[in-house]
Amino acid sequence: MRIDILTLFPEIALAPLSESIIKRAREKDLVEIHAHNLRDWTTDKHRKTDDYLCGGGQGMLLKPDPIFAAIEELRSDNCQVILMTPQGKQFKQAIAQQLSTAPHLIILCGHYEGVDHRVIEQLVDIELSIGDYVLTNGAIAAAVVTDAIVRLIPGALGDQRSHQEESFTDPNMLEAPAYTKPNTFRDMKVPDLLLSGNHKKIDAWKKEKALERTRQNRPDLLQ
Repeated sequence: MRIDILTLFPEIALAPLSESIIKRAREKDLVEIHAHNLRDWTTDKHRKTDDYLCGGGQGMLLKPDPIFAAIEELRSDNCQVILMTPQGKQFKQAIAQQLSTAPHLIILCGHYEGVDHRVIEQLVDIELSIGDYVLTNGAIAAAVVTDAIVRLIPGALGDQRSHQEESFTDPNMLEAPAYTKPNTFRDMKVPDLLLSGNHKKIDAWKKEKALERTRQNRPDLLQ
């Protein structure tokens, strides 16, 4: 897989993708990740990427010309173009799983008031949002999406069962509580059942506690 991130702040996008699991996936050549500065496709001496909104309004908008030039240069035959925007479809685990099988992704990072709508009409395949809030720039959101996708690539995790037994693998259920050693810490004990070796009862306990935790923290998932 190859992922190209198109942003005004490539260092922000790459920083969290250069450590831990994603770093190891890159070192094993499971994924190529490149972050490009949109200014490299400008043609004026000031390297201008934004301008005022037609019709008036607050803020600045990313211009179409450098974005078109960048995507036309980077795009391959089997590429999907993603725009990170608060106006996009909510990013969920199922989308991450779907995108993890794509050979090539270009992730365009919105900034300021977003991008000229002609970019969306002509170039963008998927508009994604990581939540109902606004960030200072889309590079942070692009890093989140990239992380969620790459960890699902076969071989990225030490144990491939890891992503099969976590929150949102079932889209309507959170993960059950988890414990490790020491078995007793500050008078708090690991539930005896988890130490019993009775895996049938442990599985039933996990399902019950997962449902309880979902009701407590994310009741909307059960509706």
